[in-house]
Amino acid sequence: MTIKTINNIPLLGFAAYSGTGKTTLLEALLPKLTATGLKIGVLKHAHHNFDVDKPGKDSYRLRKAGASQMLISSRYRHALMTETPEEEANFEHLLSRFDHKALDVILVEGCKNIAFPKIELNRKELSKPWLHPSDENIIAIASDSVLDVPLPTMDINDLDAISQFIIEYLSPAGKTEAPASCCDTLSPALLSVKQGQQKILEAVSSAAMTENVELMSAYGRVLAQDIVSPINVPAYTNSAMDGFALRAEDLPTENNGQQQFDVVASIMAGHAFDGTLQQGQAAQIMTGAPMPKGADTVVMREQATHANSKVSFGNAAITPGQNVRQAGEDLAIGQSVFEKGTLIEAPELGMIGSLGFGQVEVKRKLNVAVFSTGDEVQAPGSPLKANSIYDSNRFTIMAMLQKLGCDIVDLGILEDDESVMEAAILNASESADLVVTSGGVSVGDADFIKDVLEKSGNVDFWRINMRPGRPLAFGHINGKPFFGLPGNPVAVMVSFINFVEPAIRKMQGIQQFLPFKASAVAEMPLRSRQGRTEFSRGVYTMNEETGQLTVRTTGKQGSGILRSMSEANCLIEISPNIDTVKTGESVTIVPLQGRI
Repeated sequence: MTIKTINNIPLLGFAAYSGTGKTTLLEALLPKLTATGLKIGVLKHAHHNFDVDKPGKDSYRLRKAGASQMLISSRYRHALMTETPEEEANFEHLLSRFDHKALDVILVEGCKNIAFPKIELNRKELSKPWLHPSDENIIAIASDSVLDVPLPTMDINDLDAISQFIIEYLSPAGKTEAPASCCDTLSPALLSVKQGQQKILEAVSSAAMTENVELMSAYGRVLAQDIVSPINVPAYTNSAMDGFALRAEDLPTENNGQQQFDVVASIMAGHAFDGTLQQGQAAQIMTGAPMPKGADTVVMREQATHANSKVSFGNAAITPGQNVRQAGEDLAIGQSVFEKGTLIEAPELGMIGSLGFGQVEVKRKLNVAVFSTGDEVQAPGSPLKANSIYDSNRFTIMAMLQKLGCDIVDLGILEDDESVMEAAILNASESADLVVTSGGVSVGDADFIKDVLEKSGNVDFWRINMRPGRPLAFGHINGKPFFGLPGNPVAVMVSFINFVEPAIRKMQGIQQFLPFKASAVAEMPLRSRQGRTEFSRGVYTMNEETGQLTVRTTGKQGSGILRSMSEANCLIEISPNIDTVKTGESVTIVPLQGRI
């Protein structure tokens, strides 16, 4: 029996529906367990609001007055109360708050939708459904029913039997040491999403070839060299607004609305005043125009009274040096602007242009070969034949590759002929940087493509602990990365986002290659199966009153329902340690804008 731990401290939960008597049972068990010398920490999860200090007490009054964290201490104990109005603290964070050096075990009351070992409690009189048939983390059952199940069972009223089971469970002889409990603790036969990503990213590297392109062709490309400013930005000291340039030393020590300056020039942007301002002189100046010699301050036009080559400023508060942009204020000559690996988008393109670069060195575009397989797959544009399906995955993959700035080698549909497939795949691996296909590569399939891959490469066939997108093939053909994605249309896109896109980003030389994620509040209950990562198609919006992102699903979530991806603007990611997300709870989303 495997024990899950955090910092080498075993975890054991008591899972049951409300009213079963979890707290009463624990209250009775604790004296028996502590009598054996065990040092026990207890985590209790409540579904309602609660106070841990009494109304009227100092700590209660200070917390209610607005303290977001309230630490109260005495000679006998101390307690930290933390307000969490935005979202509930997650399980791992709560466990981390214990002093693990002082404990032998952490018992958890509640949290029945989290993946860690639990004893199920059940009383017949409540007529509640059993948890163990759908929760593989149940390791034993304590109830008042007679059961015929493969799990250890105990009478819920036999405290000695329950405490003896816990002691034996925690004893060194009964342990099989395992890594600290986390959301990626998996069956050995499966890889987690994170493990799959890590294996793939370790196996690919940034392409070495670069090219110089005109600035207008650099959008969406990746910098191959650092950008260092060859000039000062601004190149010269200039006015930050339309107004009048003058010498700060000419300003009166006290406000004098009657003081007038002689306007000796009008300076437009792109032009300069050759002279030097003398005492009592000012120059009318436009935004961006170079400051005249001698001047160091600009007063905005709206504060000026200008007539007959004279200007005064009433009682305007004037600070020496105001409204002037100094040369090199934004960037100095030799200052680093962008590092190689930066994706060039609109702001970067404008900044590079402002430095005077007409060309930029970028990573060469990746060439990606794409094909579909199967005699039943038919190209769109002709009447559908009997026993055939139209090819959709190839077009989906090519569209996502275009979004990533790749050049595409479209190999079309390959018939179920081993020699045809072998020739096409080998040719693709010689001309392309990457090969992507879908379908026909899952574990147990008897397709020709697997035989071809085994002859010419080192492709592995994986089962990823996720839904949709469980089957995945990855490896190398003639040294070029190869991806075999699942056959279902939605699974293709989910797998592409999680595995192919990060690999391409790394090969392009981009530093941040994993999908961006955010947190949103569920507008509806969401279900998953513990032990795997669930990706649902969702629609997120911003709550205008709270500024919080909220999310709902697009409806039916079958992996063949392509329309669900068209309606979605995000993926809802439910981690393996969660089987239920309740309305109002926080969940992770992967925005799809810019991806599909």
